[in-house]
Amino acid sequence: MLTLSTLLCCMMGLTLCYQRQSVNNNNNHNNADSKPTHLPPLHYPHGHKWNEPYFDLTMPRNITSLVGKSAYLGCRVKHLGNKTVAWIRHRDLHILTVGTYTYTTDQRFQTSYHRDIDEWTLQIKWAQQRDAGVYECQISTQPVRSYSVNLNIVVPTATILGGPDLYVDKGSTINLTCIIKFSPEPPTHIFWYHQDKVLSEETAGGRLKFKTIKSEETKSILLIYDADLLHSGKYSCYPSNTEIASIRVHVLQGERPEAMQTNAAPAAVALAWACHTKQATQAVKVISTMVAAFVLLEACCTLLLQGAGRGRGAADGDGTENIALPEKSQTARANRNSICGNRKHGGQQTTSTSSNHVNTSSTAAR
Repeated sequence: MLTLSTLLCCMMGLTLCYQRQSVNNNNNHNNADSKPTHLPPLHYPHGHKWNEPYFDLTMPRNITSLVGKSAYLGCRVKHLGNKTVAWIRHRDLHILTVGTYTYTTDQRFQTSYHRDIDEWTLQIKWAQQRDAGVYECQISTQPVRSYSVNLNIVVPTATILGGPDLYVDKGSTINLTCIIKFSPEPPTHIFWYHQDKVLSEETAGGRLKFKTIKSEETKSILLIYDADLLHSGKYSCYPSNTEIASIRVHVLQGERPEAMQTNAAPAAVALAWACHTKQATQAVKVISTMVAAFVLLEACCTLLLQGAGRGRGAADGDGTENIALPEKSQTARANRNSICGNRKHGGQQTTSTSSNHVNTSSTAAR
């Protein structure tokens, strides 16, 4: 009997212990402040309880989108519960969406909810440059919690190096490089045009070659071998995500060598032309100075000849002056040539002519 009583007491004690353990487990399960054991402690943001909504801080805060394309802004909220998520435009505090309902009259804005990742994505269709700015994802808590996202709208541009005019020599290689900037993604295709005709390697007989380099700035290179005069004209680069860029190519055959700068910038051409113009101006000044000196020398010679003729006429008298007038004309011409030429030879010429004049006068008197 003693052994049976001891056995019954042990069984009753075990039953009471099991019931107390069950009650404690139920109390822990219903406690709202306790954390579930299947989540790591670092899963909860600092200062927030495990059942309060909070943002996933790993989401990007800077978004870049192309103009004319759709922009997507993401916001992940954990443990939302019965709260709501709204997107606000920061510059005018305009409510764009609440939940998945659009509050603005601009139907380009809409929000979609992805339940598997707890993400509320704001989509802006056909984004424009005026859409750039800060947007806030807000949770309807007290106080309101918000997560800011900055949206950048970029306009890709295309530029051809060496423009707007490029001068090359006949028979050389034309090298045109088109650079696409401010593009978040490379263009799907790039077309080259000569005038209004699409260029293709298949129809060029091996004289054309295209090369594309994709990096932060996409480059498209057009090579034209053995340039001919027919290759002159407008060339255009037309990427799929930018406006068209153009350049005018001039193939020259010996004309204007100062402007023939293959693949050179327009500044270099302008500098060469400026140097050429400056040299021409200096040459004109030198020639003008020489002409002025010759005119002055001619005037001096004329004055000297006139003074010499008048002195001889007064010494010979009236009759002698009238008879010897032809000889004086000859003497004046001879003196003029001698003064402007060799003065020593001129002195001898004048002495001889004066002697002839005296002899002629004596004969006429007899």
